[in-house]
Amino acid sequence: MSVAETELCGGSLSNAESTTFKREAMEIEFRPARTHQLLGFRLCATGSFIPRSVIRNQDLADIGYDDEWIVRRSGIRERHHADQEQACSDLAYEAARMCLARADVLPSEVDGIIVATITPDHFTPSTSCILQSRLGCSGLAMDINAACSGFVYALVTGAHFISSGLASKLLVLGSEIMSRTVNPTDLRTYPLFGDGAGAVLLSADDSVGSGARGFVAYTLGADGAGSDLIKIPAGGSRAPLSIDSFKDGSRFFRMEGRTVFKWGVRTIVESIKQVLDFAGLQIADIKGIVLHQANRRMMTAAAELIGAKEDQLIVQVDRVGNTSSASIPLALHEAVEQERFQEGDLVLLCGFGAGLTWGTAILRW
Repeated sequence: MSVAETELCGGSLSNAESTTFKREAMEIEFRPARTHQLLGFRLCATGSFIPRSVIRNQDLADIGYDDEWIVRRSGIRERHHADQEQACSDLAYEAARMCLARADVLPSEVDGIIVATITPDHFTPSTSCILQSRLGCSGLAMDINAACSGFVYALVTGAHFISSGLASKLLVLGSEIMSRTVNPTDLRTYPLFGDGAGAVLLSADDSVGSGARGFVAYTLGADGAGSDLIKIPAGGSRAPLSIDSFKDGSRFFRMEGRTVFKWGVRTIVESIKQVLDFAGLQIADIKGIVLHQANRRMMTAAAELIGAKEDQLIVQVDRVGNTSSASIPLALHEAVEQERFQEGDLVLLCGFGAGLTWGTAILRW
């Protein structure tokens, strides 16, 4: 078994093996995208919703899972699953309500909604339209599918609407019910994923100079050559749902774990270096680092490679699992609840996932 395979299967790594793994990760190709700055907006408030049903590692023992193995492999100890009657928009609605209440903003004051999701209520209409109707908002409504990068994609899109003057207040959410995309018999992926929703409210900001709020730097990228590495093969127009797709499991989420793990570490490291260089900053200048909560060991490896300290990382994956596009806003909300950020602090966001896609940004709080 190779070092990377040992890592993915949860084996312990010696210092020498860890060095080898990091070198292998850095050998995975990364195709950088352009870096930009976008100011003139701010985050007014955050909100979150996590379903009440807690699935602990011990609860999975009856279907062949081992608590210690899951923790070693991913750092995940529990995740939450939506109730059977709940859909993506239901989770998003609760997160949005909390966010608006904390901002003291009425739904009628919101100019639009953007929902990042790969688990929508329906193929059409969009989950954002369903959410808009339920909240009583007006204005634009659209979904974005960029998988685990989706929230950063949606946040940048929303920020452009605000900064350009096309909207004054805009809700951006990541909402997922990942538990319905994974096969309970797939020992490699089933225990990794959970359900949840996170929301932020954006508004215009007129601060100027060195303290101007917004994205000090951001980059959005994609490498479609890796589109087969993370996918749900059946269910779309390429392969509609059928009896065969139910029998062979192709309606469920599939991932080439070893390759994705190494690509993810490389992408985190290189895209973070890219935005730091663009902004003329060092990692020590960053108050908090909110990575997509995919895997605790992946996050730790990437943090070591960029020279980040443990207390800079915002970590929630142990309690909610991988919630795809919801993971960054969920972790961001928890950090806000813990009062970890003050006005003017620099917060780094980094999402990466299926597509392959990534989005990395430095936000002035």
